[in-house]
Amino acid sequence: MKAVVTVVGKDRVGIIANVCLELAKYQINVLDISQTVMQGYFTMMMVVDVSGCNVPLAELCKAMDAKGQEMGLSIRVQREDIFEAMHRV
Repeated sequence: MKAVVTVVGKDRVGIIANVCLELAKYQINVLDISQTVMQGYFTMMMVVDVSGCNVPLAELCKAMDAKGQEMGLSIRVQREDIFEAMHRV
């Protein structure tokens, strides 16, 4: 199963590294990644494979939210199908 991870916050060194390290703790593989910095704000979107995740998805979502708060970022994890359904126009 795939999920979409979004990260938003003030830009600084180490955001990508720290988010990817946290995902690796849960055996999550990054399939695709896009990031940009706009006027000092960092935005990143990743498609990840959660098939091998070693915790339930709800627990992963809470853990990544907590990591985001610790880092001063917004980190959100959603199943890919739900993300697509929410963003259909």
